[in-house]
Amino acid sequence: MDATVIFILVLAIGIAAGVIAQRAFRRSWLTQQVTGGRRALVTSALVGVAGAFVGFHLIALVSVSAEPIVLLIGAVIGAALVLWGWREIRV
Repeated sequence: MDATVIFILVLAIGIAAGVIAQRAFRRSWLTQQVTGGRRALVTSALVGVAGAFVGFHLIALVSVSAEPIVLLIGAVIGAALVLWGWREIRV
């Protein structure tokens, strides 16, 4: 696969993971109105992107075969783990 396509896929994985995590673990409606919900969504998406890139590169360093599907699965796992850790630290 082309490097640009992989970059866009990892970016999309991170954004999707961040949005899904924010929607799944959202706070109440009143809390969102008081604290602002849009910034939390953007921040969660950015943390998901960071996690996706970390997971992608860690799997690329560890893996013997650099199959694109394995690297993208690493991106999903990395995004999920970083989002989970970020949520645990933040709360």
